[in-house]
Amino acid sequence: MADSSSSSSISNATKRACDACHRRKVKCIGDGAKACKNCTSSGLTCTYNAIPQKKGPKGSRAKFITELRENQRQTQLSSGRNGIEETPHSPAYLRKKGLLSMEMITACVDYFFANMYPTMPILHRVKVGETIGQMEQSPEAYCLVVSLCGYMMIQPNMVLPPTAFQDADIQLQPSLELGQLLILETLRVRKTYDYIESPTVWSVITSFFLFGSYFCLDRQNTAWFHLREATTLSHVLGMQEESHYQTSGDVVESSRKRRLYWLLFVTERAYALQKHKPLSLHATISLPTMEDDPTETVELSGFVHLVNLFRPFDDTFVGLWNKARTGCSTEWLAALQQQLSDALPVYLASTESQAVDLRCSQQWLRTMVWQLSISHGYLSSVASENGLSFKFPIEISRDMITAMSGFSQAAMEVHGIGLIEKLFDVACTLIDVMSCVPHEQYSFEYGPRDYLNQFMTIISSLRGGQQRYLPLLLTKVHDAMPTMPTPGFSMPMAPASSRLLEDLWDSEGNSQGQTHSSSASTPFGSPPLDAIAPHTVPGFRHSFPLGTSGIGYGDVTAPVSMPMYQNQGPPQSMFPTSTPGQEYRGG
Repeated sequence: MADSSSSSSISNATKRACDACHRRKVKCIGDGAKACKNCTSSGLTCTYNAIPQKKGPKGSRAKFITELRENQRQTQLSSGRNGIEETPHSPAYLRKKGLLSMEMITACVDYFFANMYPTMPILHRVKVGETIGQMEQSPEAYCLVVSLCGYMMIQPNMVLPPTAFQDADIQLQPSLELGQLLILETLRVRKTYDYIESPTVWSVITSFFLFGSYFCLDRQNTAWFHLREATTLSHVLGMQEESHYQTSGDVVESSRKRRLYWLLFVTERAYALQKHKPLSLHATISLPTMEDDPTETVELSGFVHLVNLFRPFDDTFVGLWNKARTGCSTEWLAALQQQLSDALPVYLASTESQAVDLRCSQQWLRTMVWQLSISHGYLSSVASENGLSFKFPIEISRDMITAMSGFSQAAMEVHGIGLIEKLFDVACTLIDVMSCVPHEQYSFEYGPRDYLNQFMTIISSLRGGQQRYLPLLLTKVHDAMPTMPTPGFSMPMAPASSRLLEDLWDSEGNSQGQTHSSSASTPFGSPPLDAIAPHTVPGFRHSFPLGTSGIGYGDVTAPVSMPMYQNQGPPQSMFPTSTPGQEYRGG
């Protein structure tokens, strides 16, 4: 009976054609126990899964073979890829379970709005909460939240409470290590969907957070890639066109998009000056207005001031800076210096962290314009314009130190390595000027040596400054001015052979170091950051060394009073205690 049943089954199977022969409308030659002759010769899988249907008109049989082969190939590939059965967009495929606890996410979001939001006002707290709720279903939402958390954990002051790891499947570890793990997770998940062909505003923000993370990690090539990715995606979305913001019915979303575009605008210009990169964004849309959100007039005021600081640094300036174009005049440079001097009001209605960024960026940009002036041979000891004199960096240093002395350390540390690099650039330019311009008189007023010592104090007090930037600064002092004392600071181990200032530059004016500093196109600027091995400098004191002054440089001396930078209220110490996010009512 068993044999009879088996024969009957095979006989029934051969009464109809296999799936491939049926689709091709050809006679199926086979016994049902193994692949038919047609499937074998065509390299197809012989199956009997299709439900028998009525006969239809004949078609192109060659076309059917190609179709069948491709369909079967795609089915085999999808079922065998890494042994994963889920669809590419399924939550099980996207998300690593237990990598982030809700307490971690909450801590990172709180840190962003308390510390980073004034200078990056691109998110809305309610909208962020809605995005967190979509993490299970949307890979875009998942990547945005994970990249935000990774970026926040890399910040120097971000410390997760131990309880944040209780609901996670990972062991207790430093925030920096977990932040890097989250960045890698973001990159892994982004490969599973096509955010390039169909980007959203979340795609742009995620790329920006990746840029910020790699910039903090000093992975500059990777940082530049993701910044360029963010600006390119903004172009794909049409964010450079004013009409783009008129079509959105969501006022909150539209205002945050506009801020995002201007944040990319400022960031790209700052990075272009620091690393000699080209520009892709231009001032083609309107600025944010105070009416966007009446509850954030202080933050928006500071943000608009920052945009206006960087607007003059367009393709013309960057082209000259990168030596991609020629032709600038002393009148144009002098006008640009004047524009920067008048860019910020005496009174800044901004948060304290914004005021730090504004005052520091203003003096750093004045230094960049001065360096462009010297690269074109426009400086003179008898220049009628102060911005075209050799001593101008001493005045810039005075103004920067005066401004920085009124800010809290917490407000400065919010800006991380970006702020330290600007301070470092200005300090290096000051050292070069001090080594070339002879002192002319002695006085008891503050002078360049005091400014330099205060630069070293501020840089050393900021996280990441003492280990890397202070040794470089002290080495530059030793090379440029071997006899200058540095009370309170111990000299790091010198390189095998001390190099003079001109040894740092080749005949084309480019740094010989691997890292390009912001002043790589001029003979005055920062040494390469890999000039010496970073290490801790012993003997550091967290106070200004006194009694090192007594040297004045011509008519550049500390003013008796500086109302432009004075804060309202009683005098403050170097690092007063305050909250970075509160409104700053000082200069």
